[in-house]
Amino acid sequence: MFVRTLLAMSLSCIFAGNAFAASTAEQPLAPQKIANIAVQDPIDPLATDAASSAQSSNETQITQQEQQDLNKASKTLQDLERSENNSDEIGTAPSAPSPKTAAPVSTASAAAAKASWTLEGLNNASWYENIGKGQFPVYARAHVMLNNAHASPGAIDGSSGKNTLKAIASFQQMNGLKPTGTLTQETWDMLLAKQGAKPAFIEYSITDADLSGPYAASIPHDYALQSKMKGLYYTRNTEMLAEKFHMDEDFLKKLNPKATFKKAGEKILVANIRNEVPEDIHLIVAHKGAKQLYLFNSRNQMIGSFPATIGSSDTPSPAGTYKITGVAPNPWYSYSPSNFVQGKNTKPLSLPPGPNGPVGNIWIGLSKKSFGIHGTPNPSAISKTASHGCIRLTNWDANDLGKKVKSGVTVKFLE
Repeated sequence: MFVRTLLAMSLSCIFAGNAFAASTAEQPLAPQKIANIAVQDPIDPLATDAASSAQSSNETQITQQEQQDLNKASKTLQDLERSENNSDEIGTAPSAPSPKTAAPVSTASAAAAKASWTLEGLNNASWYENIGKGQFPVYARAHVMLNNAHASPGAIDGSSGKNTLKAIASFQQMNGLKPTGTLTQETWDMLLAKQGAKPAFIEYSITDADLSGPYAASIPHDYALQSKMKGLYYTRNTEMLAEKFHMDEDFLKKLNPKATFKKAGEKILVANIRNEVPEDIHLIVAHKGAKQLYLFNSRNQMIGSFPATIGSSDTPSPAGTYKITGVAPNPWYSYSPSNFVQGKNTKPLSLPPGPNGPVGNIWIGLSKKSFGIHGTPNPSAISKTASHGCIRLTNWDANDLGKKVKSGVTVKFLE
């Protein structure tokens, strides 16, 4: 049911081939150039001069071939919507039957249900019927395998939920399975085949580099105070380690209840994750309703997906089709009250780079001035909160995308 709700779209008007204007509710930014330092346009680290902006506007015009590609991509997402099983729970196996009709639970299923949070238990967690909602080792292993198959569940936490459902549905779509969002036996077997012999979880020895930082004592909420800091660094090594391994910080601590996280050489359990997305990124679809970013290749095949926060009712993301203009790792962020007012800050401010900056530690610019795809200081909140109009991903998903996406790639916003 939730896949259908999240992926519902008005495809007839979205792909009609007409020019789209940005929402009238949107307030375009008025960037101010700041000379002699590495800070550039408010929000947009890839700000350009008027001539470049005009060129970028021209590049936004899509070709007939690109329009055909968009039409084909829309069919893929339509199929994803139609295939959804409305009776399924979020990201779980079928609900347990009533007590009157319940079948005996096999020894194998009972053992799987009791799988432990140890290294062995996580790596041997197996699919079983009637998993149900909650936090279980089988979901933890599934999250890692989904992550490695480019169907990101966001922050790996071993829990069922909407991000899990969307990741499963995307994986199913990419691999020729019926995209229900349900973790079926067939889906599990395909995940295992894609993962191969690579264990889902490994032991990792904390290094001196992990401990040396730099770290900040804290990150104040007030942008004026942030602007006075050397960098918007991680505030603790558990935060850094969780992002390094694509994990929810509390989940990292759950798997390592006796760890101090403060000693070089200390061994901890972490997700054994990938850091590469496919090379051939031809089209990006930002689906506002689904709170999801989809990647398509030049053959119109879905090759990746990420949970995303895309605008809000107060600061909506743009409508229409745009182009990628460039990538800026570790960007400065220049706050402008002409876009939105944070606290009592009524003057422009320049915030230093860092993973805890407002746009995380990467900016992927769009030809819609001052809009882009970027990271976040709160990865576990992705697709669960609002943004100021841009496309917000976890820092690791945004960085993985930034390493492979090229300028000129088409980005389409869908309602």
